[in-house]
Amino acid sequence: MAENQNAPAVFAKSLKKVFANNKNRALDSVALNGIDLVVPKGGLVSLVGPDGAGKTTFMRLVCGLLIPTSGELEVFGMNTATDAEAIQKRIAYMPQRFGLYQDLSIKENMDLFANLQGVPEGERKDKYGQLLSMTDLAPFANRLAGKLSGGMKQKLALACALIHDPELLILDEPTAGVDPVSREELWKILKAAVAQKGMSVLVSTAYLDEAAMCHDVYIINKGVILAQGTPEALTEPYKNRVYFARADGRTPRQMLDLASHSSMILDSTPSGDGVRLLLKKDADLTEAAKELDIPELSPQPPRLEDAFMSLLIAADKPQKDFGENAGIENTKIDDGKPVILVENLVKKFGNFVAVDDTSFSVKRGEIFGLLGPNGAGKTTTFRILCGLLPATSGKVEVAGFDLRTARASARRTVGYVAQFFSLYSIFSVGFNLKFYGGAYGLFGNKLKTAMDAVVRRFGLTGLISKKAGGLNDGYKKRLSMAAALMHNPDILFLDEPTSSIDPLARRLFWRSINRLADEGKAIIVTTHFMEEAEYCTRIAIQDRGHMLALGSPKEVKAVAGLPETANMNEAFIKIVKAYGEAGSADD
Repeated sequence: MAENQNAPAVFAKSLKKVFANNKNRALDSVALNGIDLVVPKGGLVSLVGPDGAGKTTFMRLVCGLLIPTSGELEVFGMNTATDAEAIQKRIAYMPQRFGLYQDLSIKENMDLFANLQGVPEGERKDKYGQLLSMTDLAPFANRLAGKLSGGMKQKLALACALIHDPELLILDEPTAGVDPVSREELWKILKAAVAQKGMSVLVSTAYLDEAAMCHDVYIINKGVILAQGTPEALTEPYKNRVYFARADGRTPRQMLDLASHSSMILDSTPSGDGVRLLLKKDADLTEAAKELDIPELSPQPPRLEDAFMSLLIAADKPQKDFGENAGIENTKIDDGKPVILVENLVKKFGNFVAVDDTSFSVKRGEIFGLLGPNGAGKTTTFRILCGLLPATSGKVEVAGFDLRTARASARRTVGYVAQFFSLYSIFSVGFNLKFYGGAYGLFGNKLKTAMDAVVRRFGLTGLISKKAGGLNDGYKKRLSMAAALMHNPDILFLDEPTSSIDPLARRLFWRSINRLADEGKAIIVTTHFMEEAEYCTRIAIQDRGHMLALGSPKEVKAVAGLPETANMNEAFIKIVKAYGEAGSADD
């Protein structure tokens, strides 16, 4: 088919995709239902929406990996169903789990993808040089992919996707699990590719600050486009609906609880020593301030997330809690002493210093955030605190137990939720809960009571007999939390607890985490969503094993020279970059 030179990179009209259930047509799944979407040539377009909205399905249709049920879908004027092979030569698709070869070096991975895409040998040297320079991977060209940090792996995946100079680049959550500094670098590469090569880009992302950098944004839910436009056009209606409320002697957690019961407030998130509020349309400012028992609200500029949350809440009318919030009582008395004590912690792997002279403490009721770029040492610190790794030197106490001499005793006081689903996928929800309860010595009525509490708390009623592997990502996270709490631990370790789930679901998780802290549990959390760091009582930012900042969200922003209403992402980047520049100057 001859190409229409005036055609956009992607054109979809009334596009529908149904996944048929051959045994019962009533159970057919409608993934996309009447999608109209355009990616202009040279355009940078983002697709955002909750889990299961249809984003990945749409991208796979554009690539010709799936066939539309009905409607129109063209790439450069060519039909994706009949011209898939011609289209695939001109595009690059980077799925969520891009297939790098861990046992091959950076250069060998690039060679492999160059071979697959038929890049001539004579063009490779210059092309490799450009891509390695663009991604800052040149010094590591001979390093194995499996030895790279998460951010470096994503850069390599992007370099491999760009190896044949595609005219259309399709990226499915390219920065998932990547720290803010690496995300910023990846987006510089993307914007440079659009500006210098005239490349068209279609990207899905869970980070709405990333979507706000695109020319055009489509917000999708349950296979339907809820809104479309430039970031400025989408946020315009919320200019007089976003405010900051100072806590005034209360904690941000207490303010969030008040806001959740307000008749005037649609959405609320912590910010510094207060909360950032999205008011309902036509809400009365005076009444909203009165419900929060504060004198006034300070206006704030809207963000794309405000439009996203408003549209999703209107479309879904989401639940405010997972389940019945059956409390898990703490029987230990809070004596004000730290339940986690870290003094002068050092961890070395051979000559490499992963953690260098780190000190902090955590009390009951605190949510403590361990933050840092990929490779900063936070995961190592996390594993030491969980009793999974021994320290090289320093003092580490968990629930009063010295980890040098009583690691097994300390682990009995701890609940742990891994970043990736680590329960038994082939067994049922109920089996997993019974297994974890039994592992911690729960049997008979004690096991039944504990199971009942966590099932109701995390809204797992009705799923007891369902295989754990058949749950969606959000429910897998719920099950992981439930299993970690079966033995009512004093301390809860959460490693990227909301990775791979959308902003709406993240709100529910943090409401649950806040309640656990209110019940007296000490919670240690890692996250790459910097807005989530605002939920923490205190934050520690590490890089290359060193502690760069320690304090409340407001105090950490002050270290970066920013006001408490500033974006935590900006504070994180400024602190980490300042440390990197100081290190370069020392060298």
